[in-house]
Amino acid sequence: MSVGFALLGLLEHGPRHGYELKRSYDDQFGHGRSLHYGQVYATLARLLKNGLVEVESEPGDGPDRKRYAITSAGVTDVEQWLRKPEQPEAYLQSKLYTKVVLALLTGRDATDLLDIQRAAHLGQMRELTNRKLTGDLADQLVCDHALFHLEADLRWLELTAARLDQLSAQVRKGNR
Repeated sequence: MSVGFALLGLLEHGPRHGYELKRSYDDQFGHGRSLHYGQVYATLARLLKNGLVEVESEPGDGPDRKRYAITSAGVTDVEQWLRKPEQPEAYLQSKLYTKVVLALLTGRDATDLLDIQRAAHLGQMRELTNRKLTGDLADQLVCDHALFHLEADLRWLELTAARLDQLSAQVRKGNR
């Protein structure tokens, strides 16, 4: 996710301080992965430099604090970003595929590798399923997205295990 676009979108509700933006971001998108304050302020500085936000000073008892507001150019950028489809990822050369082929090339047991990976996937799926049970709707949707990807990986692991003898023969033939 682009942090810059997320912060711009959050600013469409009205001007906010950096710490308020961080809290809103963490509440909406940070489930298990909150932003660091440094990333928030570095992103705001970049947005300010690009004319997508502006600073409103807020007088008070202490030093003036900055409130950030989205500009019309920022609103336009968010609108364009939301309308642009994300590029589907095909995962044509995954690390997992590379590990299977290297295991075969080096005479290691690729079945063990697939079994270890399957166990890791199933463990992650259990954690996400438990998290879904206690999470709000947004958290449930995030978990569902991850679970569907893990399910696809598991199907690939099973298919690869079923074709391991064929793949091994092909790898050995190509390595001569």
